[in-house]
Amino acid sequence: MADGLSASVGAIEPAQGRTIPEVVGWVRSVVRLPTLRGRALPRGDGARVLVVPGFMTSDRSTVVLRRFLRRLGYDVHGWGMGINRGRVEALMPEVIARAEGLADGGSLKLVGWSLGGVIARELSRERPALVERIVTMGTPVVGGPKYTFTARHYQKRGVDLDAIEARIAERNAQPLPAPVTAIYSRADQVVSWRACLDPNTDNDVEHVEVATSHIGLGFDPETLRIVARALADEQP
Repeated sequence: MADGLSASVGAIEPAQGRTIPEVVGWVRSVVRLPTLRGRALPRGDGARVLVVPGFMTSDRSTVVLRRFLRRLGYDVHGWGMGINRGRVEALMPEVIARAEGLADGGSLKLVGWSLGGVIARELSRERPALVERIVTMGTPVVGGPKYTFTARHYQKRGVDLDAIEARIAERNAQPLPAPVTAIYSRADQVVSWRACLDPNTDNDVEHVEVATSHIGLGFDPETLRIVARALADEQP
């Protein structure tokens, strides 16, 4: 069951998209990375992990995260599909093929950053047997682009964001077959933190708050520690 946090946080507002707090958060996260050294973290024991990047980013954005998980003993893979341009429905056949090839008859643990988390969630719906566990970082579960810094771009193009939000809500009414650890930050300037909270109480979701920016999530030592514990089925 979801932890109920999303039911008590109030109305969702679009992300502000302020650049300076995002960059400052990223710098602070990078500076703190050495604090991970010597920390006792659960081992991966060769479990396969697929890491999916966010909107308009590629596997290059997840290099630090993947190296960290690899050092813990996970068999870690990027999505291998270049830049994530956000066409989730069109991407799914290729994502499914990639996941099936990596799973090789077994299952995967998924880590999705921002829109990558949306893709991870949809993959679990499309192929439940493939997905053992999901970790999302700053993922807009509610509203699609409506509550992200890209909202104004879509509005200028005449895109009906309310219609997109309704379609996503209908899709999200279908319960997820895998447990989820949803990491979010109130300092996020790219995705509204409230939009990262899963409203479906039938889902097995643990929401975990961190203190970094959206672009800092893949470098923040506290976030990386939470990812490691979640993948190992430990309490974050």
